[in-house]
Amino acid sequence: MTNKQLSEKDSIQKIEQSPPYTHLLAYHIMPEKNWMNDPNGLIYWKGEYHVFFQHDPYYVTPHLMHWGHVKSKDLVQWEYQPVALTPTKEYEKSGCWSGSAVDDNGMLTLIYTGHKMIDQEKDILEQVQCIATSSDGIHFIKHPNPVIAEPPKEGSYHFRDPKVWKHEDHWYMVVGTTKEQTGKVVLYKSKDLRDWEYVGVMAESDGTIGYMWECPDLFKLGDKHVLVISPQGIEADGMRYQNHHQSVYLVGDLDYKTGKFAYNGFEEIDYGFDFYAPQTFEDGNGRRILIGWMDMWEADMPTQKDGWSGAMTVPRELNFSSDHKILMTPVEELQLLRGEKWEECNLNVSRKEILPIKGNSLEVIAEFKVKDAESFGTMVHCADDESEKTVIKVDLKEEYLIFDRSNSGEGKGDGIRCTRLQRNEDGTIKLHLFIDRSSLEVFANDGEAVMSGRVYPKPSSTGISLFTENGEVNVQTLKVWKLKDIWSE
Repeated sequence: MTNKQLSEKDSIQKIEQSPPYTHLLAYHIMPEKNWMNDPNGLIYWKGEYHVFFQHDPYYVTPHLMHWGHVKSKDLVQWEYQPVALTPTKEYEKSGCWSGSAVDDNGMLTLIYTGHKMIDQEKDILEQVQCIATSSDGIHFIKHPNPVIAEPPKEGSYHFRDPKVWKHEDHWYMVVGTTKEQTGKVVLYKSKDLRDWEYVGVMAESDGTIGYMWECPDLFKLGDKHVLVISPQGIEADGMRYQNHHQSVYLVGDLDYKTGKFAYNGFEEIDYGFDFYAPQTFEDGNGRRILIGWMDMWEADMPTQKDGWSGAMTVPRELNFSSDHKILMTPVEELQLLRGEKWEECNLNVSRKEILPIKGNSLEVIAEFKVKDAESFGTMVHCADDESEKTVIKVDLKEEYLIFDRSNSGEGKGDGIRCTRLQRNEDGTIKLHLFIDRSSLEVFANDGEAVMSGRVYPKPSSTGISLFTENGEVNVQTLKVWKLKDIWSE
């Protein structure tokens, strides 16, 4: 979790009433009210999916972090649960910060950072690692904490976001830290989750990957290990790394004997506007599933006036391409959301095609066969006069996928985000969109490029259209579904 605690002198809006929720999401995880950020403790436990999250139950801005909690049997229909962790101890007096969850012989065990701010102006703080356990998945008991009381000498008291997993007969923990403006992930191991042995620095920045590595997540995918981090301080590079903070992955190999992670290079996970602090878990079918916070620090959050802020992405399955690039696709269970369907095949588009179906909670799958157009795309959340619109564009000449929210509604918006996208070998390009009332997630070419963003159009902006520039494309198949509202149905 980013060190963004507010001081007492800051103006903090406290919401007590039930607000109207102008931009209420239909099928994404969001708080019942007030603040949400990082996903925590993602786990498939005793036949149910649990998602915990950073949560302030009293304010629409981050003030004192608790752990909120939802659970589901199918990754689609989520149910709110009581707050799982409340900061009540001295070592966590400024918040129960981010962490993870494991199944320890049937006990659901949360591993989290206890945060204690001593002097915010001088950036003096203490962050320690703690555990809490539950036999029913709802009520948690904090054990004698902290289980790791101080950072290693290679780190600092910016020492947070533990991710724990088991390998052979040991538990392992990675924690994010920093020293001398160098982001790092440090590694620990334990037999019992209580007594931890420091192994060493597992990986660190080479000077180009930020000054603080938050929310580390190390997991095996296929024949490789993947380290996901959310580094602060990566400098923008052309159209890359344009957000306030980034989320990236590194593919390599972890040597459990030395504790060193060897990797070559790093890539952004999601190239959109609003994606941070992702966490993964393995479900009962062996899938590696990721959920991220679908917002960004310092971003406009118009929903705060309605008493809530923050949301999660849809759950996404991770796989490798043949060259070990991560492919990220929506989990198949999301098909349970589908309602009314509209379909068209072999549609030629030369300028603009307004679709007969409208809505602000839709799934769209379109496969395009390029003819001679220089670019093409789709506009969603459109007003009748197109004064509001969110544009997804494929620039065939420059081979870019572009997400443009310059005219998406409330909030400053901040122009465009771009990432590379090439045609498939057969000359096609596939776009898979999940449209919600205040968000858009784009999966291109079965997860080769993914872009997520919050948008805040008027409820009346429900149009959708296709367009081309300087030429024609053939839409081989176009399928649009209206999606259910899990929070009201």
